[in-house]
Amino acid sequence: QVQLAESGGGLVQAGGSLRLSCAASGSIFRPNVMGWFRQAPGKQRELVAHIFMGGVTDYADFVKGRFTISRDNAKNTAYLQMNSLRPEDTGVYYCNSRPYNSEWPDHWGQGTQVTVSA
Repeated sequence: QVQLAESGGGLVQAGGSLRLSCAASGSIFRPNVMGWFRQAPGKQRELVAHIFMGGVTDYADFVKGRFTISRDNAKNTAYLQMNSLRPEDTGVYYCNSRPYNSEWPDHWGQGTQVTVSA
């Protein structure tokens, strides 16, 4: 099973920036897709962005132009650079990893809290 460790969250004012990191370890599928999700209080977890090993990316509409996902394949690590943060970006951010042509597994790390104040 893959172990996922997220870090980099914190409290920031609206308009600010944060950079999240996700380190994957254990039984890592290759090739794989790494993704960032978030869950706001009282809401379901939603996909924010994902990136294939070759670098192809995709973003949810609500973060396009503000967030950038990247990865370091040698380190099995994914990053999420978040700029122009808004209060509605507040939530717990999780990462996940899956093989190509597969569903996201229901296996999560502890996540990292992001709080954006108005």
